[in-house]
Amino acid sequence: QVQLVESGGGLVQNGGALRLSCHASGFSFRRYTMQWYRQAPGQEREFIARFRAFGSGIDYADSAKGRFTISRDDVGQSLHLQMNNLRPEDTATYYCNARGIVGADAGTDYWGQGTQVTVSS
Repeated sequence: QVQLVESGGGLVQNGGALRLSCHASGFSFRRYTMQWYRQAPGQEREFIARFRAFGSGIDYADSAKGRFTISRDDVGQSLHLQMNNLRPEDTATYYCNARGIVGADAGTDYWGQGTQVTVSS
């Protein structure tokens, strides 16, 4: 059974920091590109950061560059997002995504249930 379980969200003041975690099970973690998305009320889900499978590269949305750092632990099957200098516009539900890119896993998408991040002004 595939599971992606996010944690680490909460309420933080403008300029504060949070570290999100996503613990994965039930699939071959290292073969998947792992991503963070977020969705604010009334808005579409937005890409934030990506750590490609097999450690082959990292990408950030412009909104995350310089403030957020994505990391992954293939042994522990976990994904993290260190978020610094948080702003009220970062308020959203943050989702962990696993995207299969090779072989029979290609095109497979798994999502976590989300963790809420609220930044007060």
